[in-house]
Amino acid sequence: MSVTSHVEELRRKHRVLSDAVEKEQRSPGASDLDIARMKREKLRIKEEISRLSH
Repeated sequence: MSVTSHVEELRRKHRVLSDAVEKEQRSPGASDLDIARMKREKLRIKEEISRLSH
């Protein structure tokens, strides 16, 4: 897998997680732990994208 395609896959995963976080936050029985876990994963992905892009 090339770096470019890897970065694109990471961006796709980041978008999916963003959508999931928004959906979970709107849900009445949302788990704060699940939301925090997804946000940490989003941040990890964002940092990896940044590292690979530079």
